[in-house]
Amino acid sequence: MSLSHPNCIRHSSLPISALPKSKSELLTETDATILYFQETKERIKKMFDKSELSVSAYDTAWVAMVSSPNSRQAPCFPECVNWLLDNQLSDGSWGLPSHHPLLVKDALSSTLACLLALKRWGLGEQQMTKGLQFIESNFTSINDEEQHTPIGFNIIFPGMIETAIDMNLNLPLRSEDINVMLHNRDLELRRNKLEGREAYLAYVSEGMGKLQDWEMVMKYQRKNGSLFNSPSTTAAALSHLGNAGCFHYINSLVAKFGNAVPTVYPSDKYVLLYMIESLERLGIDRHFSKEIRDVLEETYRCWLQGDEEIFSDADTCAMAFRILRVHGYEVSSDPLTQYAEHHFSHSFGGHLKDFSTALELFKASQFVIFPEESGLEKQMSWTNQFLKQEFSNGTTCADRFSKYFSIEVHDTLKFPFHANVERLAHRRNIEHHHVDKTRIFKSSYCFSNISNADFLQLAVEDFNSCQSIHHEELKHLERWVVESKLDRLKFARQKTAYCYFSAAGTSFSPELSDARISWAKNSVLTTVVDDFFDIGGSEEELSNLVHLLEKWDANGSPHYCSEQVEIIFSALRSTICEIGDKALAWQGRSVTHHVIEIWLDLLKSMLREAKWARNKVVPTFDEYVENGYVSMALGPIVLPAVYLIGPKVSKEVVRSPEFHNLFKLMSICGRLINDTRTFKRESEAGKLNSVLLHMIHSGSGTTEEEAIEKIRGLIADGRRELLRLVLQEKDSVVPRACKDLFWKMVQVLHLFYMDGDGFSSPDMMLNAVNDLIREPISL
Repeated sequence: MSLSHPNCIRHSSLPISALPKSKSELLTETDATILYFQETKERIKKMFDKSELSVSAYDTAWVAMVSSPNSRQAPCFPECVNWLLDNQLSDGSWGLPSHHPLLVKDALSSTLACLLALKRWGLGEQQMTKGLQFIESNFTSINDEEQHTPIGFNIIFPGMIETAIDMNLNLPLRSEDINVMLHNRDLELRRNKLEGREAYLAYVSEGMGKLQDWEMVMKYQRKNGSLFNSPSTTAAALSHLGNAGCFHYINSLVAKFGNAVPTVYPSDKYVLLYMIESLERLGIDRHFSKEIRDVLEETYRCWLQGDEEIFSDADTCAMAFRILRVHGYEVSSDPLTQYAEHHFSHSFGGHLKDFSTALELFKASQFVIFPEESGLEKQMSWTNQFLKQEFSNGTTCADRFSKYFSIEVHDTLKFPFHANVERLAHRRNIEHHHVDKTRIFKSSYCFSNISNADFLQLAVEDFNSCQSIHHEELKHLERWVVESKLDRLKFARQKTAYCYFSAAGTSFSPELSDARISWAKNSVLTTVVDDFFDIGGSEEELSNLVHLLEKWDANGSPHYCSEQVEIIFSALRSTICEIGDKALAWQGRSVTHHVIEIWLDLLKSMLREAKWARNKVVPTFDEYVENGYVSMALGPIVLPAVYLIGPKVSKEVVRSPEFHNLFKLMSICGRLINDTRTFKRESEAGKLNSVLLHMIHSGSGTTEEEAIEKIRGLIADGRRELLRLVLQEKDSVVPRACKDLFWKMVQVLHLFYMDGDGFSSPDMMLNAVNDLIREPISL
């Protein structure tokens, strides 16, 4: 990690239009775009080598106040004193340049700390004069409730005021204002001992001075010698106690960074994990696979070694757990137990009602999925309620000066991992991405690695580039529907755009065109066939269609009992052959007969349901689900696509219990999700439904609400087991890229049925389709 001085926002390179004219003339627009794209990627790759953290004038001032062990009259770190002398801003303050208008309290705190340091050593008379003028001009912001308040400000700032008085620093403040601040500080210190308060008071020790119980503070000393990885807290402890561990931490910090220090250190692991998180949220992580894998390998090694930097910080621990699990690393959830509701409420973060930490813990809780973790899953459920309650109260907006955090909380709650269609999430995150990700502890800071314009620029270019491909593929699909005469089937729902949306939303990379087309065409066909078996076909026609598929290789002209059957079978046959040809190129073997088998299983299951309906048969709940997971029609959509996304998939793999379980769990989730959303409509139409069957077979006392709640529990259990199989690397024979398709389909289904039935409700998915396929991002 290195420190940027002091502006940590690295500007992106010039746009193509701003290149020297001679260079622009030599490049076609496409060549120039590709070059710019590559240059942006290279800049981002270099960010993995080091993280750049902004200088903290506040923390540097506290380090500068530490006296030499050889003489109380000399600074221990004179280079820090010199930095203060050289880095006052033009308005007389210290801190990040171009103060955010809601960070005046932060600037006041940093400025007063710097004045104390200069007064301590009798230096910088001119700088002190300007600094005092800044404080005088901006002091009214102390009582401005719109201003963002740094952590501990109401204790630290009055404490520094008191120290300034003791040092005879001529503060340009009214005595009445000073007395009010000190009185309020004393009231806060005398408050009842609340949960997490002891750690909080230890963290703000520099504002406590002689009032502090320093023996209590040292309970929080870490292996690296620091207190909370905070240079200011540690420097204050060093000044009061001369602790060797504190000295080692500060000394190593100054040796590493030179004449100024950051506000928190170490934080490299958090920064690199956050980089990965940002790249994934923006949909551009695939361009940095090697760099991300290197970071994950190192993070996993540190996790196994119990690295303090990971486990002493809730945000880093939760993020590391989640990202490692997502990428297939076997990591225990045990470290998260310290953040169960009871423990968190007694912690420093709990005392502060830290929304950022609660959000990270909520995200992590979605990956507590193993049976032995059921207790922890319940213990972590508090994060959901905490965020919902505080978000509904508007607290996050007041406590975070950036609106973007509130947007992230809203999106995370509305679209949990199981309902977060990948490409739509990318678009939301791009549109809400804030380049200036200034953060604040006791002072404001930012990392260039996670607040960089290059991320946003690359994400917009990538999204729009993929979208242009998707747009052309959709037009191809619409032509195919007409050429195949599927549009002539009046009973069939025409949902071509929705079908393609589900493909592009899950497999968006340009090289996955074959998988998208297969997924989309089979989605169209399963919709047609579903409507055919439900309302469009006679018993003779349904049997004829099944017979035609069974006799695929039979010689002679096929017999069609109707034009409808001919249209459907012809479209089926041409699509299956097309997929077979494409899969042969990907797999190096023929898979056509497997695709036929998948379709035949579907048609037979649909025929069985049609006979149940005609004969008024009421199956058991288990019989219904066993047939219904096939009739849900996800097999022809997902299973052929497995052959078209890259990995070689042998016959043994597709016949393995693991592959079958993935398919069955996905399909049962889909069937039950569909049933809970379409129960009323299907009941009125006299159709079978798992909700109705549960009510019938559970006895007359079971209400509709109880039945639906039971089904939702089954969905959650199946979804959890599916995610466990997808993430499991040990003893898994199915390639991860293939397993991901099963999970992505579940995400699509949750979105489709989030507010009803996405296929049957008019225009319900129209905005999603437009966002993904038709409307480019313009920032």
